[in-house]
This record gives sequence, C-alpha cells and structure tokens, in this order.
Amino acid sequence: MREEIIFAGFGGQGIMLMGKALSYAAMNEGKFVTWLPSYGAEVRGGTAHSMVIISDSSIASPIVREPSICIVMNRPSLQKFEDRVKPGGILIINKSLVENGAKRTDIDILEIPSTDMAVALGNIRIGNMIMLGALIAKRNILSVQSLINSLKGIIPKTHHDMMAINEEAITKGYEYGSG
Repeated sequence: MREEIIFAGFGGQGIMLMGKALSYAAMNEGKFVTWLPSYGAEVRGGTAHSMVIISDSSIASPIVREPSICIVMNRPSLQKFEDRVKPGGILIINKSLVENGAKRTDIDILEIPSTDMAVALGNIRIGNMIMLGALIAKRNILSVQSLINSLKGIIPKTHHDMMAINEEAITKGYEYGSG
C-alpha cells in the first residue's frame, strides 16, 4: 500500500493539522510516513498545502508530484491541484466553498459540504476533520480511532476542550464518505 496525498486550502483552514494528524495516526499504526508542510506567504489567507506519503515500505522522498488522493478546501486549490491527481485517484472537494466542481472523469470525486457541516456542528474550524473522516471512509488507509487518538498528541493541551467536537466531526465525515 502506498498513498500520496496533498491537502490544500486557505491558510487558517487547518491544512497543516490535517497532514500532521494523518501522519501521526499512520505512524502510530506502524506505517512508513512522510509529512511535508508548505509554509510561507500562504499562512493566513493565501493557498497553503501539505504533502503526506503513507506506505508499507520505505519512502525515498517526501515530495508528492502526482497524488493518489487530494483534498481541496477552496477553489484556488482545486485549480492548482486537480490536474495533478493520478488517474484512478480520488479528489475530495469542500463543496461549501467550491461551487463548480472538478471536470475530470478519470478520477473518483467526492464533494462534501464540510464548511457547512462544521457550522451546523457548532464550529467552523472543524471542517478539516470532516474531510479527514471522509477520506478514511473512501480509502481505508487507517482506522478512525487511530486518527482520533493522534489528535491527543498534536493538539496543544490548551485546546483539548476541542477533542469531543473534533471526534464528532471525524465521525460525521466518515458517515458522509461511506454513504
């Protein structure tokens, strides 16, 4: 098994946290992992992305050129990364912020209104966790419980009051992706 993943969106949408959470969960399950965040001018408001590779064998480079999975949280990210997804790969789109979806027919596309779902759950900041839940439903990379457990190690203790709503968001995303 080898999945090459790109997470992309505006700075502030939790793009780095998505990559880090998935990486830690996979690492805790004994998989080989790389995580390459992209910081810079993107940090607040611009397009940011992170790359994750999860494999059953050694990984030579953390660079993802053609992702097998791509999660985009906004239109600029869709425009930047849609064409890079491998044929047969999956593109998960935040339908709340991307009105006209992907045009490709050689990939699996899941449109999920993650921002709207996050608002309905009571916190706009959990849209990223909804997307991670949907990803795990679509591609059985690791268990939902591993993802939830990984959050305890990467979310600062001062924000552990968010653990319950993050878990709920992951579960809702998983349900949506399974449907």
